[in-house]
Amino acid sequence: MSTPIVYELDPAHSHLGFSIRHMMVSQQRGTIKAQGGTLTLDRAALSKSRVDVTIDVASINTNVTDRDNHLRGPDFFDVANHPTMSFASREVRVKDDGELDVTGDLTIRGTTRTVTLHAEPVSEESKDMYGLIRVGTSASTKISRKDFGLVWNAILETGGVALGDEVKIHLDVQFIKKT
Repeated sequence: MSTPIVYELDPAHSHLGFSIRHMMVSQQRGTIKAQGGTLTLDRAALSKSRVDVTIDVASINTNVTDRDNHLRGPDFFDVANHPTMSFASREVRVKDDGELDVTGDLTIRGTTRTVTLHAEPVSEESKDMYGLIRVGTSASTKISRKDFGLVWNAILETGGVALGDEVKIHLDVQFIKKT
């Protein structure tokens, strides 16, 4: 029998990225910062592990100030009324190849939907130069923005729409063992 270990998210060494089809021609990318979170890891029974993360929506960054401000506004994330989004796992399933499917509740703009993150196995513990014990993983998923009430769009003169529906999400995260 193992004891689950609790780790806290290290926002400074974590990257939360996304991309969406823009003008029907290419993927536009951006980042958003995690405020905090925890990983409760049970190596002996990975299915009993859990992750909870809170994300600062105002931190959204696509390297275009006007676009970022539009994304923060009521057409999209409505940061004034919904300053955070969150993910809380409900199930961890270990696949035959050791990869993980982490299913949980993603809440964006007050709407919660079930999402499955496809994750690499959590790394072994590593001690950094300050004596902190770290673990990490990478994960990805795809969501429909419309499922979360993000429905703004514009029809293009040449046909089609300004924004695709599918948002690709990619996470590279590190956690520090709680002392």
